[in-house]
Amino acid sequence: MYASLSILSGICLGLFLYPYLFYPLSLMLMRAKPLDDNGTGALPSASLLFCAYNEERALPTKLRNLEAIKALHPEIHILAYSDMSSDRTLELLLSRPDLLTVVRSTERTGKATGMRRMVAQATTDICIFTDANVTLDPASISPLLGYFRNPSVGGVSGKLMYVNDDESVTANVGGLYWRLEESIKSLESHCGSTMGADGSIFATRRALYPEVPPHLLDDMTVSLSVLFNGLRLISAPDVIAYERNTTDSSEEFRRKRRIACRAFNTHRHLWPQIAAHLPAIDIYKYGAHKLLRWFGAPLLGMGIIALTAALISSDNYSWAAALWLAGATGLALGRVIKIRPFSTVTEILFSITATFIGITDSLRGRTYQTWAPAKSRD
Repeated sequence: MYASLSILSGICLGLFLYPYLFYPLSLMLMRAKPLDDNGTGALPSASLLFCAYNEERALPTKLRNLEAIKALHPEIHILAYSDMSSDRTLELLLSRPDLLTVVRSTERTGKATGMRRMVAQATTDICIFTDANVTLDPASISPLLGYFRNPSVGGVSGKLMYVNDDESVTANVGGLYWRLEESIKSLESHCGSTMGADGSIFATRRALYPEVPPHLLDDMTVSLSVLFNGLRLISAPDVIAYERNTTDSSEEFRRKRRIACRAFNTHRHLWPQIAAHLPAIDIYKYGAHKLLRWFGAPLLGMGIIALTAALISSDNYSWAAALWLAGATGLALGRVIKIRPFSTVTEILFSITATFIGITDSLRGRTYQTWAPAKSRD
């Protein structure tokens, strides 16, 4: 009994760690697939699209950033969707007809609908997708578009950098997680394609844009559709975006839960295409990068319970009690007293828990269509 429970515990804890430790190591062992020369011809035409809901605090910085982009690329077409904002978002957007085209909504629709409406108005070769609270390095536009000279490239995922990691434990953990995510995307791209792109900064060929149901993640659906069309989705280290992270733990918990629910709903919608169109190596990447992460909380829980049962079965009651006492003490030091590194560990555990609750929301049929900006981000 002890041996069986110990093995079960090891399997569960190994699967829990796999996306963060063993999966990146496996990517390092894969054969590189370098891109062919992108050439030196004219850059493809491009539109830059973003949705905004109650973003009046972020828009002054965003508009200045768009001015800098336009100064370098006057030919770029910028579209902004105001999703029935109740503050001065629409007013600020309409004040700059020289800079962008406003697509206004007459009802709350959500980001997926807003993006679809803007793509329908775009006439360019490439659509660059970003967020209202994100600023782009203006010098990134040329290399981003340059990748599309290569006919094998259907999408490009940029590199997002959070600028306020030192403001709270929540922001610090979010930044740490995202640096790992960017590293994994880079490794995935090195040997083929990344398994999706983040909505803060990515681009695809306009002709590849799919139909996106309003309750699904548009960035996940749109970016994975590149792979369904037999093209590569690559990670570009020279395409840089900047964003402030959420600093409040409660807001981050709700955000993680909402995103996870939408992501798993998107997974269920896309799975038939994933199974039918992706090669085995990409299905492996998808499972290791996404599926195992989504179920991290139950894997960790089962690993700890199996380890406890193994200790009890071998009459090591004191060790079993010590295991749970150490866990409870660590949670108290991290969550109540907020002592590092315990607070960092508890924040990670809360994030993993929020993700799994979002998965259970999806399995129970819940959907999220609209969004609101996190107040602690400003």
